Amino acid sequence: MPRIISVLNYKGGTGKTTTVVNLGAGLALSGARVLCLDMDPQGSLGTWLGVRHTCGVADVMLGYVAPEACIVPARENLDLILGSQALVHVEGQLWKFPDERAARRVLHHTMKNVNSYDYILLDCSHSISMLTHNALLYANELIIPVSTDYLAMLGVRQVIDTLKNIGRIPDHNLKLTLVVPTMYYERLRKDREVLQLLEHYFRGKVAAPIRANVKLAEAASRQQSIYEYAPDSYGALDYARLVERVLHNG
Repeated sequence: MPRIISVLNYKGGTGKTTTVVNLGAGLALSGARVLCLDMDPQGSLGTWLGVRHTCGVADVMLGYVAPEACIVPARENLDLILGSQALVHVEGQLWKFPDERAARRVLHHTMKNVNSYDYILLDCSHSISMLTHNALLYANELIIPVSTDYLAMLGVRQVIDTLKNIGRIPDHNLKLTLVVPTMYYERLRKDREVLQLLEHYFRGKVAAPIRANVKLAEAASRQQSIYEYAPDSYGALDYARLVERVLHNG
């Protein structure tokens, strides 16, 4: 069975998509089979990796097609199911379900037979939504990227509250695997203080920080992972270290 990992912070701009792309690509380079699902209507995963397809997560959740029909190869060992604006329509349809519990488990039920991967990573929207709850109830692990500023800590608190609520749901076990500090400037006292706070509150769960690195943003504009665009950069080194942490955290 795959490790199914949602990547979420309720504050935007914390590096969720950057983490999904480069964690997924790094796991694929290690030889693992990886599937990434884009749960964000912006559809950033496909744009980043230069991938298009005629269907995506919205079509799967609405029951139009089987998941296998929407899986598109992005790199060797790395496949995607794309997000799109159609997910906004899916969100509306989920709220119309007479059974709220069933509405929150649509993704779980539609993806239950997709078991040929080692890892399934979900790039969640930063909104508190039915789509996000679907992602969390499908996953068995959670990674929270946190940019090293105080406002991002508020997003973490909201995610933890959601995690506690999901923990009360029978027959579902979602664990916090890692908190990943991102956009980290070691020379800034504010960044060091945020890192210390994270290490205090999440003992043993905080990954080595992803240092601020312009190459990560440039890689997106070139539709490449950091390992393709700048394999000798801080960004590649830091994400490779995160890959090793995830590989040995199972």
